[in-house]
Amino acid sequence: MNSAQQLMLEHGYAAVTYRGLAARAGVAASLVQYYFPTLDDLFVALLRSGTDRILERFSEASQTEQPLRAVWEYASDRTATALLLEFMALANHRKAIQSEIGRGGERVRDAQLEAVSRQWTQYGLDERAVSPAGLLFMMNAIPRMLALEETFGTHTGHRDAVETIERFLDHIEPRRHEREEQDLGAD
Repeated sequence: MNSAQQLMLEHGYAAVTYRGLAARAGVAASLVQYYFPTLDDLFVALLRSGTDRILERFSEASQTEQPLRAVWEYASDRTATALLLEFMALANHRKAIQSEIGRGGERVRDAQLEAVSRQWTQYGLDERAVSPAGLLFMMNAIPRMLALEETFGTHTGHRDAVETIERFLDHIEPRRHEREEQDLGAD
């Protein structure tokens, strides 16, 4: 995590100034401002680099046996969720950030679908009964809703859905130690 992201997590996006960022990075404020003429440019660069890292993660996940677990772990990542909420707050009054979030979100959804869809028939799932896109939407949305519940002290009943998804994943993509136990039992 870089200096700007750390500042945003600790104090919110309003705390990210050229002076504060430069102090953390150990460089002159004018140098940061040279590369990012406005703070919007900086936030867009952060969003792009974060999206690129997420895409790399799903590219790797598509090569493994457990892409759905990779989606679930990504969506359940507290740090990523906190940063996303910060960027969404920023997007309310900064159009450049808003459009970057939209583009990044589409790229992430496409990468998730690509990682998961290949294995749908291997799981024995019928796309007419269980849509990969629908399942991915639910898996992404529920951890975000839980983060909002914790932030604002509300309760919307999403916690029950977590158990349902966990049971589904245990059935479709058992954790490694569970899979080893199943294999031993078969011998």
